[in-house]
Amino acid sequence: MITGETGGESLLDSGVLVKLAAKAAAEKKAQDILILDVANLLVITNYFLICSGKTSRQVKTISQFIQEKLDEQKTKPMGREGEDKGKWVLLDYGDVVIHVFTEEERNYYELERLWRDAPRVEWQE
Repeated sequence: MITGETGGESLLDSGVLVKLAAKAAAEKKAQDILILDVANLLVITNYFLICSGKTSRQVKTISQFIQEKLDEQKTKPMGREGEDKGKWVLLDYGDVVIHVFTEEERNYYELERLWRDAPRVEWQE
């Protein structure tokens, strides 16, 4: 079940928001950080951010840090899922959906393969 929060509208463009989230993930040593532009493939969102942590504890830390950094920009997730187990945390920011996996879960679900037609977005740490 996805839990949601009400929050203010983000003042950031979704392209800026997803790159800010990627940089936050990198600060917490997330691995294999990937941004996919799914705007032409889905009507519900523009970007997926996919990254991995080595342990469930690191996954939780990465997802919490991303939320803190985006909260500083007055942006709260509309929904969150998986924080209790820490194997796959999903953060829904509307135009940006963030997936933080353990390596095992990421290999199992293979979102990159599922969305292989989506262009990859370059970003800098």
